[in-house]
Order: sequence, then structure tokens, then C-alpha cells
Amino acid sequence: MRTHLHLTAAALLALSTLTACGGDLTDDSGDETMDQEGKFLTTNAAGKPGLPVSVEGSSTQVWTVTARWSDTNTTAANLAGLAWGANSGLRWDQKFSKWVASMPLVQIEDGSTTFQLTTPYGKTIRMPVLECSETMLLLRAVFASWYGLPFIIEGGDSSGRVYLGHFGFRNAAGRYKGTPNFKTAYADYSARGSSALSNWPHDTALRAKHLTDSDGNDWLGTNAGFGAWADEALLNKRTAWFLVYLLDWFGSMNLADASNAYHLVPTALQTGDMLLERWQKVGIGHTLVLKTVTPLPAGQFAVELVSGSMPRRNPLWADSAWARSYFLSDITGGVGTDDDGNPYAKLGGGLRRFRVAQQVNGKWVNNVPTWDVANAISDSDLATIAARPAQFQTLLADVSPQQKLTLLVNQIEQARGSLRQHPASCSNRTLREGYFGELVALAADQWGWDKATTDRKYRKAEDYLFPELDYSASPTCCWDSTTPAMYDIVLKYNTARQQQSSQCLAPVPFEKANYPAFKAYAAQLGRSADWKDWTQDEACPQAGNATDRESAHAETAWCSVRDVVHF
Repeated sequence: MRTHLHLTAAALLALSTLTACGGDLTDDSGDETMDQEGKFLTTNAAGKPGLPVSVEGSSTQVWTVTARWSDTNTTAANLAGLAWGANSGLRWDQKFSKWVASMPLVQIEDGSTTFQLTTPYGKTIRMPVLECSETMLLLRAVFASWYGLPFIIEGGDSSGRVYLGHFGFRNAAGRYKGTPNFKTAYADYSARGSSALSNWPHDTALRAKHLTDSDGNDWLGTNAGFGAWADEALLNKRTAWFLVYLLDWFGSMNLADASNAYHLVPTALQTGDMLLERWQKVGIGHTLVLKTVTPLPAGQFAVELVSGSMPRRNPLWADSAWARSYFLSDITGGVGTDDDGNPYAKLGGGLRRFRVAQQVNGKWVNNVPTWDVANAISDSDLATIAARPAQFQTLLADVSPQQKLTLLVNQIEQARGSLRQHPASCSNRTLREGYFGELVALAADQWGWDKATTDRKYRKAEDYLFPELDYSASPTCCWDSTTPAMYDIVLKYNTARQQQSSQCLAPVPFEKANYPAFKAYAAQLGRSADWKDWTQDEACPQAGNATDRESAHAETAWCSVRDVVHF
């Protein structure tokens, strides 16, 4: 996702494909303390003792802890690994950073760039289609499971604190609400190591598992879901099943919780950290993983990011020019407030790092490790948190105006490309318009163009067919399962309509009021099967609204540009 400093907090709520990243798991327990993503609420239990160490070895165990994140010279720590040599002297958190940096980038079918997961077994596999927080959670949990490291993510429901970690899914009372006894229910083939490559073990039930009804991982095969990817990537099928629960039940707000991650001073940034965007106290946000951090002269850095999305996608790579803009946004914990008057600095956004699970007096505690205390910022230090976006202005290397122009044009096209796949996506509509706002401002400042000139040069007809909508008032925004075929029908409908008239006709946009017209046109084309009826694919308080509500128009009126922008 790309954040725009000039967007209102209400508009930012709409950034779901790249920003409003969360799940749509429903809470079958009836608890009222799940957030609107279907994720657990935060607990504000930072550094407080959690479950007793006696939970280790129980039937819920996912993997056995054999190491500490601080280890540097044990037998296991001295071995060569995925991105480090023997006797490296590195802690496991430093090795995690090197592993994330080492994973190769790869271009995929739609032309975008993602990356490949490298495993200790000698297998490399493309990252699955994921939401944004899922990317960060998967990387940390998988690494911990391979090397016997403790991993705990905490949330809360009406029963109190809830923990999902190497010991399984538990609360203070025991196993959480009928979740699996991972140790006894699933197999662990890790002992086979690289020898498993010639005869990889499979879990048939796991392969059929989706994070939602269809989580977008059909690139692995017909009707394949995330479970198929996890089965191919992991020998420990307990960890694979654990990931299904981790990714579906925890989200970006849990990463913004001081119980799970802590704020960092800007100069401490390193590969494997996370950058969070938060624009509301409860609910959706966006998580980006720092893929590479490269020191530059004069104490500056170049940072590359990767992030999943909602609807899910293969984690998208953002180069240093694109990534820089995320760090400068006030919704990464900067100055200002959200629509409810909450300071952005108080919402958990910004540069963060995972806490480290440690045994303290017989209890598991998620702590800020001693070696990083000097780099940590207390969640209550709002002034220091809010100052970071401005500090990144000088800490991260800038690019030339011409490079910014190229970047913005590419970002606009990226948003359009996502809309062609999911034409109801309100996030990408808002992203596109946010980028255009920046493009207009840049062109005016550098070349003296007015807005109409910029629009006539860079607008496309599809921008008018898929206008920006008010997320909180528009049912279309909850419809994640729209398809490229539906995009094509909307385009063909408007093309035919305009060709039949000698006058300039206002476009008929893809909005709720026009669903019947597009459905009828699909039938006229003999493509009824290509037009799907509206479904609520995510939490949608606005579902009952009779119409969508368009945001204030920023683009030049269609009839003023149609001579150069055609359907």
C-alpha cells in the first residue's frame, strides 16, 4: 500500500488492498471482543507474565523449544544456516534478519514482483497469496519453528488473554475453544531433512484447507488453498496447521499491540522489522515487512518492502523509492489524529519489532530483549513516536523529481492493475486517486502544469468507471470476490453505450445502483455466468445501504478529457 499525506482519515479507511489488510474469519464463539477483522483484540499486557512453562510438552504442542533467541555459541547456533556461515556469532534474531534479506525476488504471472521462501531442506517455493499481517506472522513463526525458538502472539477475547504459540492455542484455562491438539493430531517429518525432497510427505486434509472459502492460492493447482502451500513448504505438518490458525485469527492490530511488538527508533531499522499503518483504534490496518535495509553514505538508508493485501495477493515488492513514501506518512504513528480524535502516535503504527518470548520465573513472557532496550520506544512516549516520519525524511535517501514522476505513474498503474483483477476494490480506487493527488502536486511544482493538464496526460477511461468510494458508506467496498470478467463487462457496457451516442455521456460507474444494468448486459452478451451477485466478503456495517457514496471528485470532468481519453 502507498500512503498519502494529504488523504483524510476517512479516505484512509478505504485502503484495503494495500492498506486495509485483515481477515474475514467469523468468530463462532459469539464473543463481542473480536475486532471488525475477526481478529483478537489487543490486551495491553506488554511484558506481563503469560502462561506457565508447564504447558510445554502438552498435547497442544506445535514444536519443541530447544534454543533461545539470544543464543550465539551453542552447538545449534554455531552451525551454518540459510544465510549465515558456521560460528557466525550472531543471535537468532540477527539470523532471522539475514534470512529475510536473502530470499530471492521473482516476477510472477501478472508482472509484479514477489519473493521466494527458502527452507532448511533445500526447497525454494514462491510465497503464497496472503494478507499483509499474514506475511509478517508467517515469516517469524516459520523461522522459529525450524530452529526450535519460542514464538508467542497474544490477543484477547471475553475470557481474557489468549495465546497462540509453539505450545499451541491456549488461554489460562487450557486448550482454546476446541482448537487442535497439534502434537497428537498431526505429524512432524522434520527429522527427514533434505532427504525428504525425493519423497515429500503430504497431508491430504491440510492441502484442502483454505484461509477463507477461496484464499487465492489456486496458482498451486485447481481449488488449491493456503494449506497446499503449507504442505509443500513444511515438513512439520503441525506447524503448517498452526499457521492456518495464526493467520486467520490474528491481524495487524495484534502486531500494533505492545504485547507482541515494540516501537523502534528510526536509526535501528533492519531487515525483518515491520512498518505498520494504523488509522483507527480498533480494526483494519496495514503491515509491511522490511525486506532489505541498505546503509548509504552520510548515514542514510535505502529500504525495500514487501506486503500482502486484502483481497489476498502474493506479497508485493516495493523498491526503495516506493518504500520511502510509506515511512513519511503520518498514519505510521506520526502527527495528527484519526476521525475519532485519537492521536496516530497512540494507535500502534510505525516501525516495530517482535518481542522475544522468554522464560521468567516459570512463566512465558514476551519481552523487549536486553540487547535492544536502547532502541525501543515506550508506547506511552507519543512525542518520540510521532517524530519518526519527519526523521525518515532525512534518514531515507530521496529521489529526483523525474524519478518521482515515474514512480507515481507506475503506482497509479499498479492500482489500476489490481482493480482489473478485483474491480470492486475501494482500496485501489483510493490508492489511485491518492497517487494522482501527489502527481498533480508534483507536476504543478516542477513543471507548472494545472490539474486538467495532468489529467489529460495521465488519466485513463477506467478511472471514471471505477471512481473512489466512501468505504464506510459503500457496500461495494465489502465485495472482495469480483473478477476480471466483471471488469471487462463494465468496460464493454460503457464503450457500447458511448458508441451509440453522438453526445458525451457520463460514464456508468461500477457501483451498487448499477449492478442490475451490468448483470442484464452480461446476459445480453451471453455471459451471465461471468457476472456474480454481490456477496459480503468482509465485515460490512454498511451492507444494507441502498447505494454507494462516491468520494469528492478529484479528477477533471469526463467530458473535458474524453477527446484524449477513450473507452
